[in-house]
Order: sequence, then C-alpha cells, then structure tokens
Amino acid sequence: MTTETARPLLDPFPEPGPMLQHAYLRLTIAATGSPAERQAAGNPDDLPRPWLPETCTDPRLRRDLWSWLDHVVIWINSQYTWDTTHLIPACWPAHPHLIRELAVIADQHLRARDALDSTPLEEWHRYTLPMFIDRTRARCRQHCDSGHKPSPGTGRQQRHRGSEAPAREDDFHRDLRTLEHAEPAHARPPRLTLVDLSTGEVQE
Repeated sequence: MTTETARPLLDPFPEPGPMLQHAYLRLTIAATGSPAERQAAGNPDDLPRPWLPETCTDPRLRRDLWSWLDHVVIWINSQYTWDTTHLIPACWPAHPHLIRELAVIADQHLRARDALDSTPLEEWHRYTLPMFIDRTRARCRQHCDSGHKPSPGTGRQQRHRGSEAPAREDDFHRDLRTLEHAEPAHARPPRLTLVDLSTGEVQE
C-alpha cells in the first residue's frame, strides 16, 4: 500500500511581491485616503498601475510584476484548465497581447478576491477568465504548442512599419491639405430664417 503525500485540494492565488503590494497600497491611498495621505502618496497620474505594465518603470517593481504574472499563469493553468487547448502558453512573455491581458486578469482577480462578497469573483469566473481563454485560443491557436513560434503576421507588421509607411503618410498629408483652404465652420455667417408665428411657415 502506497502512501500519498498530503496536499490541499486547491492552491491559493499567488500573492504579489513587496514592491507590487506597495504600489497597490499607494493606489488605494490615492483613491480612498485622507487629503494628507493622498498628498503624501503623490500625483495619482504618476503612480504605477500594475495592470498597465509599461507604467511600472522601477526595475524592482517590474521584476516583481513579471514574477507575479508568471505565478498567476501557472496557477490558472493548474486550477482552471484541463484540456490542453485551454492552457496559457509558456511563452506568454513573447506575446504582447498576452502580457497586457494577463496583467488585467491578475489585477481583476486580486480585487475580486479581496471583495467583501462573492459577486466580483463570480463575474471573474463567468466572464473575465473564460473570455480571456477564448481570445488566447483564437489568437495563438496551436502555433506555440511545441515551443514559441514567430507571429504569422510578422511579415505584414514589418511592411506596415517599413515599406508601406510612406504611402500612408502621403494619404495623411493629402487629407490635411484639404483642410488648409477650407472655411472654418465658426467663420460662416449664421443662416437666419423668419417664422410666421400665426401659420408656422418658415420664410428665407
């Protein structure tokens, strides 16, 4: 008779690292703190937002974010998927669309978990996660099942940025030239009409 190692049935949601926790604390203070606390937290426009990775410009914070998102991917793959077609690919850092969506998915679950009722988490289960998995499956398909593959759209993206860019610029300039001699709407005199109050007839 073999003895299996005891383990819990469910793994807890990964906790953000200390730098991320501090970033979330500053955001909470900016949203709900006293005037003095909000002032100490700094300009809200300058606060890093973990759901927008590009705003996390401190290298230590960015490292915390990448580590957290990687643990969240492992957690989702182990706790919410069964069939391989629903797995988030291990090469997710090479997919900008997955990075952006995962940051939001993780943030949404963190907030839903900390809510005082189950409604936000039920919505995460019903809408947020399934729609994210569907979008991931539709975009990645099976291209990265056996390792990361370059995007099938790479050639078109390069043409868009390179050889085809001048033609678009020409189109933009032609459109702008149509505005150079156009009379501004505010410069046109108002169109006046007379209304016969007894009959309602409009007279030029």
